[in-house]
Amino acid sequence: MLQIKANIEGEYEIKGSKFLSFLVVGDQFETTLALLRDKHPKAVHFVSASRIIHEEQISESFSDDGEPKGSSGMPTLNVLRGEKLVNVGAVTVRYFGGTLLGVGGLVRAYTQAVQNAIHNAKIQNLIISYERVIQYQIEVPYTIFNQVLYLAQKTNLRVLHRDFLNQSVKIFLSSNQSNKERFENLCADEGILLC
Repeated sequence: MLQIKANIEGEYEIKGSKFLSFLVVGDQFETTLALLRDKHPKAVHFVSASRIIHEEQISESFSDDGEPKGSSGMPTLNVLRGEKLVNVGAVTVRYFGGTLLGVGGLVRAYTQAVQNAIHNAKIQNLIISYERVIQYQIEVPYTIFNQVLYLAQKTNLRVLHRDFLNQSVKIFLSSNQSNKERFENLCADEGILLC
């Protein structure tokens, strides 16, 4: 399985219709879809699909957003499946060019738009192997709190939440296993004991 490490765009144009495709990191999918609707008020369709891993199971979704059934959302999802992408969403914004494309033409257009975004991601080395994200917590004294946050940032850990207690701070983190180990090794090198 593969995933993207940053958002990327692609586009496709046929018979005056423009298809702008956005490949989005999974946890930004819903927000990006809403932002695109605001940013493109004259677009006629916002076709989407996603493949998100929840507890080792892939949850899939798609929407034709008013296009003929089966002409856009499912073909978009099939592209994501074919590329073995997970924790990803795809949104294609369509500007109608005045010529009807028919179901077959729509399938080809939406498929090509998403494939173009994936092609751009490959060129820019934005597609990487999927690594399971784990969530965990640590507790540190206030005296080293900022140093621990710096090391967490340095090793690409994501700080989900902080609880400020009487004598310490409980930090809730998420990362892949290799970044977690890098973080723990850096802390050990600095003489920081994590609990």
